Amino acid sequence: MSLIEVKDLERTFTVRAKGPGRRRTTREVRAVHDLSFAVEAGEMVGYIGPNGAGKSTTIKMLTGILVPTSGHLRVSGLEPSRHRTELARRIGVVFGQRTTLWWDLPLRDSFELLRKIYRVPEDRHRRNLGEYLELLDLGDLLDTPVRQLSLGQRMRGDIVAALLHDPEILYLDEPTIGLDVVSKGRLREFLRTLNVERGTTLLLTTHDLQDIEALCRRVIVIDHGTAVFDGDLAGLHREGGSTRTLVVDLVDEAPPISVPGAQVRRIEGPRQWLSFATDASAAPIVAAVAASYDVADLSIQEPDIEDVIRDLYSR
Repeated sequence: MSLIEVKDLERTFTVRAKGPGRRRTTREVRAVHDLSFAVEAGEMVGYIGPNGAGKSTTIKMLTGILVPTSGHLRVSGLEPSRHRTELARRIGVVFGQRTTLWWDLPLRDSFELLRKIYRVPEDRHRRNLGEYLELLDLGDLLDTPVRQLSLGQRMRGDIVAALLHDPEILYLDEPTIGLDVVSKGRLREFLRTLNVERGTTLLLTTHDLQDIEALCRRVIVIDHGTAVFDGDLAGLHREGGSTRTLVVDLVDEAPPISVPGAQVRRIEGPRQWLSFATDASAAPIVAAVAASYDVADLSIQEPDIEDVIRDLYSR
């Protein structure tokens, strides 16, 4: 049995609006429909889509906040909406634009309150807290009120708060929003370590596609409430028809380079751009260019995942 099982999931909302005169009209909005996927223990999955695609609605159903209109949904063998209390002990949730910490209390007190809420044994709490504080560099901030923390510090505090009870699954909704480059790098490295050393399953929703490239081996793309892609990053690039690029700087200007497996897309003086398939090896192309042309320098440009996703959304 998969850790997360979603099959033919649907969630509709009734929207009321003012009509002509004093009359009110109602209409049904399908936020999620015909959605199916499964997540195995230990996976790191990116769950992405445009605004209004149904991402947040899905997360709310997975955590038990919302009840599905129809379909099959199990998390850790439990039906989330019927076993919210039991499930809460097995999951952690971090919302980038909200905090689970107490605003006027020091970090230390927030963590202690959460220990009591989740009934975590003191020794386990102390061990987990010490490890996470070290990994996320928060040890010097334990006595600082949450309201005085920077956004990056508060986000790291929320991550610690979500993990102190050893959840099997961590849901992350925009965890790096508003963070600087250094804070993003530190948080990504921590999440990789968490997945490798503790086997925690991560489901990540974000508009920062660099998070996806840095962390996730698998991507689920949702649009209009249903999955339009489910696979690895290489498959996503193939779906989008993206290509890799070999940039060749020749010693002197020359006619378009002709080698098997690549095609010249652009020429500027002695520099030429050759495109080739994302799943093809660059080695034979580089060897063929070096054997037949006088090369000053060369480099490989990987396809931009944002362009791939943008094209997928537009279709």
